Amino acid sequence: MPPRASVLLALPALLLAGLAALAWALASGETHADWSSVADALAGGTAFDAAVIRELRLPRAVAAYAGGGMLAVAGALMQVLLRNPLADPYVLGVSGGAAVGALGALSLGLSALSADACAFAGALAAMLLVFGLARGDGSWTQTRLLLTGVIVAAGCGAVVTLMLSMAHDARVHSMLFWLMGDASAAGRPWPALVLLALAVLACLPLARDLNVLARGALGARALGVAVERLRLVIYLLASLLTAVAVTMIGTVGFVGLIVPHLVRLAIGNDQRVLLPASALAGGALLVLADTAARLVLSPLQLPVGVLTALIGVPVFLFLLARHYR
Repeated sequence: MPPRASVLLALPALLLAGLAALAWALASGETHADWSSVADALAGGTAFDAAVIRELRLPRAVAAYAGGGMLAVAGALMQVLLRNPLADPYVLGVSGGAAVGALGALSLGLSALSADACAFAGALAAMLLVFGLARGDGSWTQTRLLLTGVIVAAGCGAVVTLMLSMAHDARVHSMLFWLMGDASAAGRPWPALVLLALAVLACLPLARDLNVLARGALGARALGVAVERLRLVIYLLASLLTAVAVTMIGTVGFVGLIVPHLVRLAIGNDQRVLLPASALAGGALLVLADTAARLVLSPLQLPVGVLTALIGVPVFLFLLARHYR
């Protein structure tokens, strides 16, 4: 059955909300730019404001949009994979591996590019470790995967704490800022935006099977769904999206947990609409949070993860209370 027209209208509405958030991000800062300056900058203007908008604000806003979208899609996929409403992109230790790699590079004084490469390598290493340990006898369950991910994440957290305690004072600030989320260092976010679009397109042919799997593995097998292969695809895709997002913007919490729940409340649990809607909503939310992080205590900039946590905690408690009522 095709989605209702009212549900499909949510997608262009979320797209417009994302564009509005991006426009606000480009216009806002220590020096406010009017809409004509933003349009001139995007058209290739050469004024000072144009350079600031095009070279500083635009990459940061696009990085926040792509990172938020990837975390939201990864969270929605993880919640289907584990059949757990508390699942989020970080539950399987991918972010912990990225943190170990990035903070190891920062503690050694390596460049930002090297830190990004180390973060991505650490995320992939954690992904392979969790999957390898959970699939020790050739099969795996949601419980085994979840427990393995939690243990690996705890081990990575211990290593991160050790590195912070041993790091030079001059480097601790940058390390903590990365841990709490920072989109300002993303120099080339456009490949991540392309990856987000490709991931959503790759999920759409799987959406019907995901709808069946969300109701239980036994029923999915009875209806002819290749459950093991679908689980593997979900795990790899969600882990890849999480690895890229964490590498680009650090460990930003609550986006991958809260956004899928909010979208479900608004449009239902049909994965054909939920996944693209989560990508659009997650991108818009993180752009808004990152822009607010730049403006709340300007010229001081807050880590965007602080704002997402301050927003996410009351929203999640409201959703939890509403569910039990």
